Amino acid sequence: MQLIPEVTTGLYHGLEAWQVQTASATAVISVFGGQLLSYVPAGQPDLLWLSPTRAALPTPIRGGVPICWPWFGRQGQPADAPAHGRVRTARWQLQQASRLPDGDVELELVPVRADAAALRLSMQLRIGARLHQQLHSHNTGADPVTLTQALHSYFRVGDATRVEVDGVDGLHYLDKYEDYAQPRLQQGPWHLRDPRDPGRSDRIYPGTSGHYVLRDPVLQRRIDIHSEGSHTLVAWNPGAEAAAQMADVGEGWHDYVCLEVANAGPDVIELAPGASHRMDQILSSSAL
Repeated sequence: MQLIPEVTTGLYHGLEAWQVQTASATAVISVFGGQLLSYVPAGQPDLLWLSPTRAALPTPIRGGVPICWPWFGRQGQPADAPAHGRVRTARWQLQQASRLPDGDVELELVPVRADAAALRLSMQLRIGARLHQQLHSHNTGADPVTLTQALHSYFRVGDATRVEVDGVDGLHYLDKYEDYAQPRLQQGPWHLRDPRDPGRSDRIYPGTSGHYVLRDPVLQRRIDIHSEGSHTLVAWNPGAEAAAQMADVGEGWHDYVCLEVANAGPDVIELAPGASHRMDQILSSSAL
């Protein structure tokens, strides 16, 4: 397709990518995985963390916003299924790029030959002072299908041990470190200083409200995350011990927090024949 002046192609950290420049923000999307690698509102640091070390493709890219679809983790799948589905290691194709009247740029992308049976996926991105990312799942078959999914955002922070996340107080969560054995009650904001299991987190919050605020006292900013069509929030940081075993994380665990708008755990999407589902996240940032 013909690109508009705001959208160019090139290499970003050695990866084929589409690079978007508007008056209010820049963004980079990888051809491999359709993965948002960078989103920089004008005058601010990048909202996203990207590992400075990377294994050769097709090893998944660590950082940015990986797309987990049509399953999260290996939920409902055999043990040898690719973790987080097929599309995060597929090539993607840019189908449409347009400049909107307010100066934002809108992209539509699809994975190439990575759909799941009768399921089809497309992604829309709107890049401006806010970032709007949407996954659109459609069942083209004659039978109902089930899916789980996530936008696995790695948010750049000044120090992961000092950030807090509002929007989960009073919710129950399932803890992977306890094999999701029983729901636990969240009291106050999420952070990595929980005395029950300090320094790490791998939690699924089902039945969430769809608005979260990441407060970062080191970078002196707040990131607002709004979601629609998502019933789950995943909060993940491996902590020092596990990160030391991950070649593309290591000491980098201090520099990010994953907050993933999702439908996972008990929040499974059932699609009737011909039915569609949208899941959106809208990101914005401001001074703390």
